[in-house]
Amino acid sequence: MSEKVLNEDALFTFVNNDSIESEKIIAPRYSYWKSVFRVFFRKKINWFLIGVFVLLVLGAFIIPVICPYNPNENVTRATSFNLSPSAAKAYFAGDGTTLKWIFGTGGQGNSIFYGIWASAKTSIVLAIICAAINMVIGVIMGAVWGYSKSFDQVMLVIYNIIANVPYILVITVLVYVIGAGFWSFIFALTITGWMSIAFFFRTQVLIIRDREYSLASRCLGTPIPRIISKNIMPFLTSVIVTILATELPSYISMEVFLSYIGVGLSANIPSLGRMIQEAQTGFLVYPWEFWPPVAVAALITIILYVLGQNLADATDPRTHM
Repeated sequence: MSEKVLNEDALFTFVNNDSIESEKIIAPRYSYWKSVFRVFFRKKINWFLIGVFVLLVLGAFIIPVICPYNPNENVTRATSFNLSPSAAKAYFAGDGTTLKWIFGTGGQGNSIFYGIWASAKTSIVLAIICAAINMVIGVIMGAVWGYSKSFDQVMLVIYNIIANVPYILVITVLVYVIGAGFWSFIFALTITGWMSIAFFFRTQVLIIRDREYSLASRCLGTPIPRIISKNIMPFLTSVIVTILATELPSYISMEVFLSYIGVGLSANIPSLGRMIQEAQTGFLVYPWEFWPPVAVAALITIILYVLGQNLADATDPRTHM
């Protein structure tokens, strides 16, 4: 009988009643960014768009290095001007670079294929630099603008003055004054470009500035920079991504439009807008000069916009269910 009792006791172990341990919730650890990327990559269209965009970026940065673009390489050979793809392949059949003339030649005998990749590189780099500058300045200034009431009064006056001046007019005047170089053009796009971002961000900060946890932090003596960085900024991640989703493609569109009307980058800098502007007069006669750069500019813009919007949706915590 005693052996039977010992065997039954060995099947059980006593558990201590720990009140602290009993309060712990056994659940998987939540990671915000892991959840964001899980929601984002759940859509197969995002994988496809990322793959296409990576190929475009690699082509824009690798092809010009391997095959430098020279718009004036055939300027002395008038017979090579405005050749269709088939005519260009036949004309340059002896040089062994068939791919170079896959889109034909331009108005100076230049390779449209090489020109598109060199121009795409310029547009992508320009968009990234402008978006980075405007987003950093706009988000920081917008956070301070929305939180500080005294700073808000001053910035509202400045914003109302600048906002009444057309953005295109500001860029045009600056380009004519300081020149049409690459960095001059970036300066023209960013000198006032951050103002609209800051104003939009200021409105978002005003919405959550006076919530209970922020008021409690102020009562406890938390410094204002820490309140902004810890209490306000994390709640505006989706807003930042949403703004970025529209900013990146907008600068490519802006460069194409300004170069198209003759206000953009200088002629010695290859750009998609410059190629479109040069081909516009004869796009019915020489469509191979006009439509390839238009298609590449549209493709880059659409991909960036769609990916940005999908990422903005993924950053919304309400989608993390």
